[in-house]
Amino acid sequence: MSNATFTISAFGDEIAADLDEQLRVLNELRIGWLELRGAWGVNVLKMSDADVERVQASLTAHNVRVSALGSPVGKSPLLDPIENEVANLQRLGQIAKKLGTRNIRIFSFYPPDTSSNGAYDQYVEQTIASLSRLAEEAEKLDLLLLLENEKGIVGDTVARCHRILTAIPNPHLTFAWDPANFVQVGEANVTADGWPLLSPHTGYVHIKDAKLEGGVKAAGEGDGQVAELLARLNAAGYQGMLALEPHLTVAGHSSGFSGPEGMAYAAQKLREVMAQTGCIEVL
Repeated sequence: MSNATFTISAFGDEIAADLDEQLRVLNELRIGWLELRGAWGVNVLKMSDADVERVQASLTAHNVRVSALGSPVGKSPLLDPIENEVANLQRLGQIAKKLGTRNIRIFSFYPPDTSSNGAYDQYVEQTIASLSRLAEEAEKLDLLLLLENEKGIVGDTVARCHRILTAIPNPHLTFAWDPANFVQVGEANVTADGWPLLSPHTGYVHIKDAKLEGGVKAAGEGDGQVAELLARLNAAGYQGMLALEPHLTVAGHSSGFSGPEGMAYAAQKLREVMAQTGCIEVL
């Protein structure tokens, strides 16, 4: 029998801009963890100390904890000075400490040449160097960086994510697997193809699905092989987060939106897939 346990988190700004409304809905859905990307229209990186205190007060009132900061670090041009993102990471570290988490979601930079997906290969080594610098800083700050695959970013395909992750053996960098984002760059058998390469590096999972012909879907309704991924994680003894990022109403460049009803539907569909694959939820 597997010793795997799964805890559901959610990107609250997909529910509403107001933080108390985000947390009220999470309480209704029996989700005790928030992936904090934004509140009141303010991205987590731009929050003031007063904003962070307000966040903490709301979290305490609703008995919700922060699973990770959904930061925009790495959604920046690869050729920009990396010290800009180091400074952003330092600020996020301060916020994370106040909110009781050490997990910071990051990305692997916009390549200079976006004329074709194949052109991204030439930027892998520079991306590795930049991410290594961020991982070194995370080690100093005792943070865990969650590197998410994303379309339009150097680390978009299974192959490039594998190259990046194997080149940075720093325990302060782990992989945040997003099935939908892989589908959106044409990965047709992402779990079958990706598991042998990426499972040793995977420490976090985002839950949204997508169709190869286009369109973001709830878990199990697309081509992201979400059920297969959960079954593999379960068999491997995964103990960690499944963070709902449904994008069911709006799938934007820097964020998405689902509304309260969309988040409720996304949670329902995820729990159905979890039940089908024998995954045990820990509240």
